[in-house]
Amino acid sequence: MLGYIILFSLLGGLFSLIGGMLLLLRNKPWPHQTMMGMISFAAGVLLAVAFADLLPEALEAAEKNGLETHALLGWTLWAIIGFFLFERSFIWFHHHHGPHSDQPSPLIPMVWIGDTLHNSIDGIVIAASFVISIPLGITTAIAVAAHEIPQEIADFSLYLSKGVRRTTVITLNVVSSLFTLVAALLTYRFLGLITPLLPQLLAFTAGMFTYIACSDLIPELHHGHHNHRNAVLLQAIFFLVGAGLLLTLSRLFHG
Repeated sequence: MLGYIILFSLLGGLFSLIGGMLLLLRNKPWPHQTMMGMISFAAGVLLAVAFADLLPEALEAAEKNGLETHALLGWTLWAIIGFFLFERSFIWFHHHHGPHSDQPSPLIPMVWIGDTLHNSIDGIVIAASFVISIPLGITTAIAVAAHEIPQEIADFSLYLSKGVRRTTVITLNVVSSLFTLVAALLTYRFLGLITPLLPQLLAFTAGMFTYIACSDLIPELHHGHHNHRNAVLLQAIFFLVGAGLLLTLSRLFHG
């Protein structure tokens, strides 16, 4: 199990860098339609993993541990509420202390801290999923990678737009991505403390993935600048491909 956790945590961190590195190699922004396709694919993947893998596994684990499903699903709700409050406070802080303030803009360090925290949560999620089963760990790691690629492209673009040097951008993101592995290893090391909380952690993760898909990714598709028929059709296809791919993998793995 430890080998799988290390491998897929490293792959998750690596995939989080791929989009940003390709952006540096291109030396120009990604086409809008390509970005919308990746975002749509990621949204489909996240929702499929949340509802087809994480929540069913959480409910099954809760039943074995004698937990009430109502209490368990509360963790899903609190994940959605918690990430909403976190994002709102981030936006409030940037609005009141951003570039138009007399203080130096904290945007770059805040983006890095937020990204590092996000990667750490990804590591915990990947390790906890592998504890339940290897197939669940693999599908969860795929979901992590799918939504990290467009996220990192956006972060790289932000860093570059603020005048951060390319070598510094790469260093910041490599260090941040390593926290996926660090958090995963810490989760495995303290497995005795984590195991009783696995149903709640899986339910919380399902809420986190649902929030990211429905609050960040899907609204981005609705507010895109190219909402003509072909673009909308392409986004729908990418969304269905993402969801279908993860549903197929889930059935194959569990079969």
